[in-house]
Order: sequence, then C-alpha cells, then structure tokens
Amino acid sequence: MTTVNGDMTEQLHDKRTVVIEPAGLDRLIEVLSRQGYEVVGPTLRDGAIIYDRLASTADLPVGWTDEQGPGTYRLRRRGDNALFGYAVGPHSWKKFLFPPALTLWRARQAGESFEMEAETAAEPRYVFFGVRPCELQAMEIQDRVFMKGAHIDPSYRSRRENIFVVAVNCGHAGGTCFCVSMQTGPRATFGHDLALTEVVGNGSHYFVVETGSGAGAEILDDIPHREARDEEIAAADRLLCDTAGRMSRELETNGIRDLLYRNYENPRWDDVAGRCLTCANCTFVCPTCFCHTVEDVTDLDGRHAERRRPWDFCFTADFSYLHGGSVRSSAKSRYRQWMTHKLAAWIDQFGTSGCVGCGRCITWCPVGIDITEEARAIRESER
Repeated sequence: MTTVNGDMTEQLHDKRTVVIEPAGLDRLIEVLSRQGYEVVGPTLRDGAIIYDRLASTADLPVGWTDEQGPGTYRLRRRGDNALFGYAVGPHSWKKFLFPPALTLWRARQAGESFEMEAETAAEPRYVFFGVRPCELQAMEIQDRVFMKGAHIDPSYRSRRENIFVVAVNCGHAGGTCFCVSMQTGPRATFGHDLALTEVVGNGSHYFVVETGSGAGAEILDDIPHREARDEEIAAADRLLCDTAGRMSRELETNGIRDLLYRNYENPRWDDVAGRCLTCANCTFVCPTCFCHTVEDVTDLDGRHAERRRPWDFCFTADFSYLHGGSVRSSAKSRYRQWMTHKLAAWIDQFGTSGCVGCGRCITWCPVGIDITEEARAIRESER
C-alpha cells in the first residue's frame, strides 16, 4: 500500500511496466481476495455504473459505455468487450472511506451513571479496483481534510490505511470531464499500487500495467504477465493523449481564487440562483465534499443514546442554521458558498482546489448547471 503514517508517499521499488491479458485480472481479484481484501469496483445497477463488491471481471460493465452531458446520463453498448470503456458514474470512493452514516459512540444506562461504548468494529480491508486518476486526486484531497490537520479522523484513517488501489487510466473522455484543466488525468501518476491502461481494438485486448508501490510489484509475482513491448507502451500512451484531446470542457484555473473573491456580488450569482433547485445533487456526487452533521438520539425510555455522523450538504437551509434562522437562506447564497469554497476557500484551507474535474456535478444536476460555464461567465464579466 502507499500510505505511511497518514501521508501518501510512494514506496521505493523498481518500477515495472508489464502486460496482463484480460483473464489475468480475474487472477488478480482472486489473489487479493485470498489475502483478506474485499474487492470493490464498478458494476452495473439500476441503469448506472456504481461501485460495489466484485467477485470477478464478469461483474464489471463489460462492453458498456456512458453518454454524459449537463443533466444527462445514459448507458449504451459499445462495439467491443472493453472492461473500462466509460467515465465515472454517480458513486465515488468516499462512500467507503467517509461513510454516509457513521455511529461514533453509544451509551447505556448503568445504575445512576452511563457506560460509554466506542465503535470497535474492525474496518474492512478494501481493494479499490478501477480508480480513475481524478479520483486518486480526490482521495488525496480528503486525506488532507481528515488526516493532515491538527485533528485526525480515526475512522477515516483506519479505513484509508488498509486499501490496495488498482487505478485505471482513462481511455474514454466523458461528456462532462475536464480533468486536463485540473491536472488530474487522464493518467494516474501517484496514489496507486497498480495502474492499468486498457488497449482494445484491431483484434487486440490487453492491459499495460505500471507498478506504483512495492506491494503492487509484489502482487505481480502471482499474476500471469509478460514484460511490455515498446509498441504496446506506445499504444497506451497514444490512447491517453487522444483522451486528453477529447475533453469537452475546460476550466481556466489561473487566478480563480482571487477571481471568485472579487466577484462576491457578481450578478451571475442571481442568474444561477434562478436555475438552482438547491437539491444538493452536486455535493452528494462530488468525490471531495466532506460536509457532515452530528446527531444525538435516544430511545424512548432514555436508557440508550447514540451519537451519529451523517453526511450533510451546504445546499440545505438547515446546514447553516444558527439560533434565529439560517445564515444562508437563499439559493444564491448557497450556490455561491459551494462554488467559492470549492474553487477558492479550499485553497486557503488545504492548499489545493476542491475540484478534480470529474464532471459529476454537471452530469447529475437536474437542470444542467455547469461549474465550468459559471466560472467562465464570471471571468468574462470582468473583460
């Protein structure tokens, strides 16, 4: 694995580039499962590609791709048997590392006092199978939030330190992707144990595999493989260059922090507020959003109490509620808070943008609000 004492670092190892046939991925899943990992990755369900448990490559979306646009997501058949011929769906890996609902502790009455019971269940050891480069960046951002500040989240850390990451470089540019603008893809450059590039076409189907850690290099000893030929590496490189060239969107990031701070009262916020439903879909599907609340609940006789931490969203009126009312009572103020935090204040807090260019917020917005268009409109208003 690539986590050492809470910091994402690359273990020293001799980097290898090999080729694995599609059947070799079944062997990889089998070997990792035997080592006690729970393998989770992309699979088809309810008309979308989501992340769930995998038993074999048969559970992957073999031969499927996605069509995405603002407020639009559809699956369709490809003309081949590609295993990873799509972009990203509504799920992100944060649901495994930062669960949507978590019980922090329980308390039970014991005579005149209470006994505290901390959550002690063993965290699963996950293999994240099929992680896109933008999602690796999203995990690194959440590492900064939960593990690199003054207060470390023990639940997140225990989950994060037990994962084995199989990344997949992108051979398909989604209709709302802009990872090139955010320098997060389409090639994985860090944070993985193995990185796959799927090459399919002209009668060939194979994976060029690069090791990213000592653990990744070691696992190859149990997987049928051969050294990659120069022409196979070149084919994988061409595929990734082609994917980068087919990005349909662009976000100009130069000076964006100060741009948004200068335009707190820009009329564009009123324009977007007239379209925004404040449904929180954008934050729900975002792989970096980490807003949550804390709830204390008791049973009817008061003998048992629990403290829970569910996800929360800055688009809800209750999120900024203080005594007397909500601080951000309008759609304008909530959208402005979300976008300004994501692209500006996040830089002040964590030293990085909170956006990785995955495009989920555009795809899953019911009215098709596009963060790249909103940023462009604000920038152009100054010209």
